[in-house]
Amino acid sequence: MRLYVAYGSNLHKKQMEERCPGAVPYAVGTLEGWELIYRGLEPEKIYATIQKKEGAATPVALWDITPENEKSLDEYEVYPTLYYKEDVPVTLQDGQTITAMVYIMAEEAKPGRPSDTYIQTIREGYGDFGLDLSVFEASLEHGCC
Repeated sequence: MRLYVAYGSNLHKKQMEERCPGAVPYAVGTLEGWELIYRGLEPEKIYATIQKKEGAATPVALWDITPENEKSLDEYEVYPTLYYKEDVPVTLQDGQTITAMVYIMAEEAKPGRPSDTYIQTIREGYGDFGLDLSVFEASLEHGCC
């Protein structure tokens, strides 16, 4: 079992079913001390990422993925060029903390605003997992530009 932390478009269950057949939603939780922001290496290709920030918290979903799923995600996330992987602690709803793998965008990426389609995909993903949409909406105001 490999647990993968989704905070952006991979919260969207239908998209993940297509991208990673066999991936199973595992739990929802929070990345304590991490802020949801938007960056990219090109102005027209801006995506979600996270950065450490004291006092911040980002809602997430955990997926149980296969090795094949991870290879698919590596391609989608343009690993290791655009995103790198890190194991991070995730606080589950019951208060338990577990460690899972997350993709974080390369440091040289610049701030920007994602496309409306990408934003809508994340909104739907928040709905898929019952996450607090106000956190996402606030990130668009404070974490994008």
